[in-house]
This record gives sequence, C-alpha cells and structure tokens, in this order.
Amino acid sequence: MTSDSGPAKGKKRKPASVRGLEELGRERLSRHFFMRDFLYSEIGNFHGIQNIPDDVNLALHVGRRLASDLLEPLVETFGPIAVRSAYRSPAVNGFGAAQGLGCASNEANRAAHIWDQRDAEGRCGACASVVIPWFADQYERGRDWQDLAWWLYDHLDFHAVTFFPKRAAFNLTWREAPERSISSWIGSVRTVIRPGELPPSEADRFNRYRTFPPFRGIVYPA
Repeated sequence: MTSDSGPAKGKKRKPASVRGLEELGRERLSRHFFMRDFLYSEIGNFHGIQNIPDDVNLALHVGRRLASDLLEPLVETFGPIAVRSAYRSPAVNGFGAAQGLGCASNEANRAAHIWDQRDAEGRCGACASVVIPWFADQYERGRDWQDLAWWLYDHLDFHAVTFFPKRAAFNLTWREAPERSISSWIGSVRTVIRPGELPPSEADRFNRYRTFPPFRGIVYPA
C-alpha cells in the first residue's frame, strides 16, 4: 500500500484573479496531467458557481497522488483517457446534490470529488470520473465491464471504483487507507467486491483481461 507524507509546505492561496487561476491550472500533477484537466464542471459553468479549491495545497497534494498513482498507469497502458468529472468545490457539489444532478452529498464526497476537504476520519483523497476510449469501444460491442474492473483491482492501489452504464465510465478514487471496493450502476450488479472481501482466484481474474495491452507498455520517445 502507498504511504502519504501530506501536502507540501508553503501555503498557496485560493486564486483571486484570472491570472491566479491560470497559474493554478498550470500546476503539473504528473507526467501527463495538469490541474486544469480536473477543474471543468458543467454544473459550475451552467449555473455560474466557481469550481476552485479553497485549500489549494491539499487539492494539489491529493491530485498528484490520484494522477501519479492511478491515472498515469491507465494512460501508459491504454493510451489517452477522458476525464468526465473530477474536482468539485463544496458549492458546486452541494448544489448538484440538492438539485439531483448526479452528485452525492458533500459529506459523502469529502476526500473524493471534494479534493480540498478531508473526510470525517481525517483522511484525504481525490476522485475522478474517467472513460478509457480503448475499452469503451469494446464495451459498446458487448465486452463485459467487469473485465476492466478486475484489471483495475489487480494493477492499481485504488480506494474505490464505481462503474456507470455510458461507455463504462467509472469513478476512480485515491484515498489514504484505501478500502479496495468496486461497485456498479450497470445492470443488476451493485457490488463487485466489498472492503476486506476475498476476490475470485487470480487465474479467473487474469482470464478476464488476458487480451488487454501490456501493463504500462506504451513506449515514449527518449
């Protein structure tokens, strides 16, 4: 399991201008990802609600863990991925929850979509909803989404994964003290594996994704 050293020292202020928001967006979280990749919000844009973290240090810290530990392996295995929803300010998420716009409560989303607030137990975390185009094409031709679920289980140290019907999109969460759960809103399956539950055999899991590309097999120019 990964260890966590906490946010970097040196307080970064919440952006108070367009220039400040540009600087926040330029913060590099990992090889392929910048903070700007995670700030887009349809709810925020349509309803005029700022989607900007209050605790910038914490948001950058957990964003780097999410991007480095979970998203980079996806890109380096499957090629480009699409981020559908990631950071949500408490105002954006709270409005989305109150209006039935697909957001859980702020309490449930701390250390998840709300990157800059810790959960009730003091743990930090970050969540992003992503689509893997390589897999989405196969899913739309009838491939079982659980093939990808068990690949994620065997290759990534996530806290939680939740799958959705459209293009096999899934919420992928990094969090301190990960519980390793997988759930779904596809068909009748709601729970694939609960925290602490034993998975199917390694051979059965591997057989589901044996045709997947090699793990982190994409080669980049020197």
